[in-house]
Amino acid sequence: MKKQILLMAFTSAILGFSSGSQAANMISTQELLQDCKGTNGTFITCEIYGQAVYDTYLVTRTPKGPKFICVNQPAPTRKEIIQEYVNWAEANTKYATDPAADTILRFLAGRFPCGK
Repeated sequence: MKKQILLMAFTSAILGFSSGSQAANMISTQELLQDCKGTNGTFITCEIYGQAVYDTYLVTRTPKGPKFICVNQPAPTRKEIIQEYVNWAEANTKYATDPAADTILRFLAGRFPCGK
């Protein structure tokens, strides 16, 4: 338990979040989409951010807790998943101002549901 709390605190510090200013520092879905499309930055920014969100999900889920994302192997390529995420986010504009990390996890849970 202490390990998970420490990891979450470390991840939050790296991402620039603090309990009082999370909304001010978060990257929105529409901002991330600009990187994923290569409009605002580089595509690599999108890849790194998405991988970090997924890796954080993997290391913070508990062995006995529910699992929401289950990627079967062989998995699609990272670029294929990013393109699917972009398409999903463009079709779900109601999430445009939501934190990108939230919508990545929402997308992955729908794309790779467990037990189905």
